Amino acid sequence: MIPYDAQPIAGSKGLPDADAQAYDRRWLVVDGQSHWLNRDQAPRLGELDLSLRFGYLVVRAPGMLRLDIPLDVIEDDDSVERTVRVGGQAVRAVDEGDLAAAWFAEWLGVPCRLMKVHPDMADIAWPL
Repeated sequence: MIPYDAQPIAGSKGLPDADAQAYDRRWLVVDGQSHWLNRDQAPRLGELDLSLRFGYLVVRAPGMLRLDIPLDVIEDDDSVERTVRVGGQAVRAVDEGDLAAAWFAEWLGVPCRLMKVHPDMADIAWPL
């Protein structure tokens, strides 16, 4: 039995899948000031259809092409590493690139970027 539905993208719907627990809140969407966009600020996050398939986080939304994000790949180029804000906390994260940013900006209707929490980052105190 899993304790709760994992949210691969913080603020999205959860996945009732034991395999998804390893990817709970691994990604987050940030605004132009690198602050986390939660579901209150970006309600359409809750409408995403997420699944884990063949080593990818598969993101679907009505009227959008499917977006596949590698689950366990972290870009080793330091130029894509950023510090983002979750509540008052500084979080090390890796930018998932321009394609993912364009996809989420189109879906959410605001300039934003998809970020992956750096694997060396300690636990994050996610606001409720």
